[in-house]
Amino acid sequence: MIGITILGSTGSIGISTLDVLSRHPDKYNVVALTANSNAQLLFEQCLQFKPDYAVLVDKSTAEKFKELLASTNLKIELLTGAAALEQVASLSEVDYVMAAIVGAAGLLSSMAAARSGKRVLLANKESLVMSGQLFMDEVKKHGAELLPIDSEHNAIFQSMPQDYHQGLERSGVSKILLTASGGPFRETPIEHLDHVTPEQACAHPNWDMGRKISVDSATMMNKGLEVIEACWLFNTDADKVQVVLHPQSVIHSMVQYVDGSVLAQLGRPDMRTPIAHALSWPQRIESGVEPLDIFAIARLDFVEPDFQRFPCLRLAYEAMHQGGTAPAILNAANEVAVESFLNNELSFMRIAEVIERTMNSIETGFAETVEQILDADRLARECATKLVSLNAS
Repeated sequence: MIGITILGSTGSIGISTLDVLSRHPDKYNVVALTANSNAQLLFEQCLQFKPDYAVLVDKSTAEKFKELLASTNLKIELLTGAAALEQVASLSEVDYVMAAIVGAAGLLSSMAAARSGKRVLLANKESLVMSGQLFMDEVKKHGAELLPIDSEHNAIFQSMPQDYHQGLERSGVSKILLTASGGPFRETPIEHLDHVTPEQACAHPNWDMGRKISVDSATMMNKGLEVIEACWLFNTDADKVQVVLHPQSVIHSMVQYVDGSVLAQLGRPDMRTPIAHALSWPQRIESGVEPLDIFAIARLDFVEPDFQRFPCLRLAYEAMHQGGTAPAILNAANEVAVESFLNNELSFMRIAEVIERTMNSIETGFAETVEQILDADRLARECATKLVSLNAS
């Protein structure tokens, strides 16, 4: 039995992971489940999977969970606070850690899993965006396995040669083709974008995702963060990662080789496929996803992205080229701006403006320690918050 901790079990990735695990009770043992504040759903998950540990980061919700737990005969140790995430990611009885906490909040627990030599199933792209070199160094130093869960990076992983770690050129790869749906506003006139609502931005045409990631998809910041993530995962630079708009979301990404070959991974837009792949790699297990009907798809379209329509994508490339703490600053400013948009404090098109002004206001520094990264994150949040306040006034 493989022991697994799910960081962020009540989010969309966590729920999909538990769905896959429920199909293979003879293979996996859920050791720990964690949530930020959703005590009710966490309790329901504990009833089904009976973990040894449950974590609520928001301590104010612990009493509700305890009351629910008291009505059962389950023996579950409840831990609270952010430090508990690192604890359950490092348990000796845990083999795999699903890192599915959205945003910078998932950095330290993902890092703890790497330092403990676990198989890290990385759905928290911000860990690599913020601390790419540091994170990859920890993976190598402690003998951890890093498998990507983002559908695009998982597709690239499946399409790569085994020796890609030595560098793409040496392994015969000329380019990574990172696909993107283009979100709900791919064809909306640009002059109309400033008036879109959070509900419209969260209505993704193909994927069922959380609100923050849905907005990132609409601005294509999500794809920008994935460009940065791909650079670290596959030991390359941003110039070798080309974003391709593919509205059907059937091809999840492609790898172009020097001999003219292009290998692609196709499938339905369902996160259970990459989750099942990473859980069972190098074998395969059933995921619950229906087979792809290529005859029903009928056509596949590809379009080059427009930086005027998607300025967040341009900013992500710029941050990766700058290096150091620039990606951490980009990510922090984006998290503040997106939250402000979802709270109706900022218009959609001003998300990119807040990010760019924040990047121009804070000097890029070294990203050699967690402390340096978190300090840049803090400064960027403070700056972005002030910019949002000025916009509101």
